[in-house]
Amino acid sequence: MSGDRVLKGIALRLLAIFFLSTMSALVKLAETRGASLPETMFWRQACALPVVLAFVAATRGLGSLRTTRIKGHLARSLVGVVGMVFTFGAVLLLPLAEATTFQFTVPIFATILGALVLGERTGVQRWGAVLVGFAGVLIVAQPGGGTHVPLFGAIVGLLAALFVALVAILLRQLRDEPSGTTVFWFSVLTLPLIAVPYAFHLKTHDPLTWLNLAAIGLVGGCGQLALTGAAKLAPVTTVVPMDYSGLIWATLYGWLLFGVLPSTMTWVGAPVIIASGLFIVWREQRLGKQQTVTAAPED
Repeated sequence: MSGDRVLKGIALRLLAIFFLSTMSALVKLAETRGASLPETMFWRQACALPVVLAFVAATRGLGSLRTTRIKGHLARSLVGVVGMVFTFGAVLLLPLAEATTFQFTVPIFATILGALVLGERTGVQRWGAVLVGFAGVLIVAQPGGGTHVPLFGAIVGLLAALFVALVAILLRQLRDEPSGTTVFWFSVLTLPLIAVPYAFHLKTHDPLTWLNLAAIGLVGGCGQLALTGAAKLAPVTTVVPMDYSGLIWATLYGWLLFGVLPSTMTWVGAPVIIASGLFIVWREQRLGKQQTVTAAPED
């Protein structure tokens, strides 16, 4: 890949993290205005749909939404909607910086699932990185330490990361599908599921709260599309480290909107988790290059 494409991919990934961090702040803000979890989830998917449709129409065309992989999309959607419950739940239960920090464990769970579910070979170094990463989690959570990170919130945050890793595995089975198609079916298939609990939480809101709910979907949809574009322009191992910029936005939004700053132990534990994730990403990139060299035909 050309250096120009890689730089564009990195820029798009940074933009995606900004959008998704903004979405998390809007989710937390909506709760303070009386919106429930089913409401925020429903409008997240409903208002993202027009953004996705416009993107597909402007690129591959609406005809690309036809699929023969509906079972794969259904499995991805079921796991994804459960993951969304935990992701939004973590944002509501925890300060933004701590909820974001627990998301950094996704590479750790991806390593574990790759070994247990896909049978991928995982060496001592990567298992060591997994242990270091969970040590960082313990530093942040301090179970029984009386911090402002509730144990239940920490568990929900870790489950959110686990389901993100599960979705990544399911998406491998749909890698031949256009990205816009995958995002479209995720929205369409999950909306009826979310509509059931939403029906029991119908309520009126002031115009600003409705605007807040609509913004969750619009910003979230833009974030998904930016993630998709970044993946097409640059290798995943190159752009994933940009995800850690989310801690900057979470800290800024937490301070500006809610008057909350990360605890001292979060500043200590977050770098440990980040270092673990970066090592796993670096190790996968290095092993991938070695496999490419090994598989290359001799001159």
